Amino acid sequence: STFLQDGSRLVAAGYCLFSATTVLVLSLGSGVDGFTLDPDQGKFLHTLRDMRIPSSGAIYSVNEANYREFDKPVQAYLNSVKEHKSASHLKPQARYVGALVADVHNVLINGGIYAYPATLSNPTGKLRLLYECAPMAFIVEQAGGAASTGSGRIMDVMPTEIHHRVPLFLGSTDNVFGLDQFYKYHGDDDDDDDDDDIDEDEAQRQQLPSDNLHP
Repeated sequence: STFLQDGSRLVAAGYCLFSATTVLVLSLGSGVDGFTLDPDQGKFLHTLRDMRIPSSGAIYSVNEANYREFDKPVQAYLNSVKEHKSASHLKPQARYVGALVADVHNVLINGGIYAYPATLSNPTGKLRLLYECAPMAFIVEQAGGAASTGSGRIMDVMPTEIHHRVPLFLGSTDNVFGLDQFYKYHGDDDDDDDDDDIDEDEAQRQQLPSDNLHP
């Protein structure tokens, strides 16, 4: 019971990104700040103050090699994005490194959505709630973004085991809430293909914030 708590009990989260520079992004529950390692001084400098994610963005970061294994809401959402019918109305930019920290950091800085959906081979999702999804969701929410499983807020999910896995969608509020609308309209009709076009058009019109995802 000490470890099996939902994300709302988190008090801090952070990640470290190793690239041309070493960046530490940290939240203590009152915003998000970034620090860059100065190797000459041997300490981190406070270089990114009060980081805020844009409310919408063009980036969508997802492994599209798994497209055929994604459920209908995710497929419909990706189709919408690539057809320039998403809520952001921005020209889509596909950016996927395959490393959670790198991909989320890119979305945090530039706006958009990071997605690691459930698949046929991983029907409950692949990323672990306690030490991957919830900490990243905490950071993104503290920066003004949103994080969802497709059916609810990541931070409200109560784990049943240490390695509890969930689908993960996080990033700019407009993008994540837009994805949520596709789950609202497609989530219960996986076996009904007759109304696909109607439902998808309606989902596109209704890409509005969903109360159950708001921090």
